[in-house]
Amino acid sequence: MLTNKFKVRRNKNKTRSTSQQHYQRVSKYLRNIALAAGLLILTVLIGVVGFMFIDNYSLSDAFYMTIITLSTVGYGEIQPLSFNGRLFTSFIIIFNIGIFAYAISVLSSFIIEGDLRKFMKDYRMYQKIQSLHNHTIICGFGRHGREISQELTKNKLPYVIIESDEEKVEELRKGGYAFIEGDAAMDQTLLDAGIEHAMSIVVTFGDDALNVYTVLTARELNKLVRVIARASNHAVERKLLRAGADYAVLSEVIGGFYMATLIYQPRMVEFLNLLSNLGNDVSMSFKEVDYKDLRPEFKDKQIRDLNLRSQTGVNIIGARLANGKYIINPGPETAIVKGMSLVILGDEQQVNTFEQVVMHPNHRPLA
Repeated sequence: MLTNKFKVRRNKNKTRSTSQQHYQRVSKYLRNIALAAGLLILTVLIGVVGFMFIDNYSLSDAFYMTIITLSTVGYGEIQPLSFNGRLFTSFIIIFNIGIFAYAISVLSSFIIEGDLRKFMKDYRMYQKIQSLHNHTIICGFGRHGREISQELTKNKLPYVIIESDEEKVEELRKGGYAFIEGDAAMDQTLLDAGIEHAMSIVVTFGDDALNVYTVLTARELNKLVRVIARASNHAVERKLLRAGADYAVLSEVIGGFYMATLIYQPRMVEFLNLLSNLGNDVSMSFKEVDYKDLRPEFKDKQIRDLNLRSQTGVNIIGARLANGKYIINPGPETAIVKGMSLVILGDEQQVNTFEQVVMHPNHRPLA
């Protein structure tokens, strides 16, 4: 059954995403409108030159005569027209009828086939998405997707949402979110969302098969992107990891562990919520910092020599070594070496000071 779903989605990959279709449709309409405007301007120029050359009109009179002719308002001639002048005027009127009809048809089809304001807003948003780098792609705007977007917004991190449900798409549009309408398992949809330049992608669908195939597609398009996926059970977790996910999250397991911990350590859970930026009154936060993102003067030194506490107010509460092992509450003699990443703790002001003092100005978020 899973294989059959994959085959169906592979066939879908041959089609263009909905957002790309919208983008190309708007581009087509804009080109048609530009063409119609260009033809109108060309007609005016031809009329002005013709009246000046054939009946010796002045520039202003020729322009006025051209406008009243094209607009068919029925005003009289400024001065009598010669035979050639009347033939020329007849040609201008006939030619203009076709141009005018074409311009009206272009504008009418644009308005009838879709709301002009919506198209233009989506068009600008699509262009903005194409310029994003080191952003996060959220696949699905359900309960998990909403929570993730709120946390990323809170931390001022760029992201794009992929959603195919029309009602949710309209909600995203009204909310001013950056989104791509389409199937996240399609190559083109992920490319439209900037998968090639993304820092991470989070797959949150309730359909395990869709999650697995989306992970496969994302990993194929970007070998370095961090892939986080939702799993309903341990069997799906193993499939997601084999498909290329860096992390598979069992929300039910985490929820059960969270509730169980509330039974015997409720104050500890409250404290961890505070540290994890959960809740409304956030005063403390963790931050993971990679060795390569530090300024040169803070590399290859022991923690005691950095004076981070006095300079920034933050504390180093953990360190991840190059081999993947962690040191909890590293001692002052611990050296910060290549391949290591640090976990710091501080309030918002302290973390901001740490970024300004310790981190390289051109640092890239951990990927």
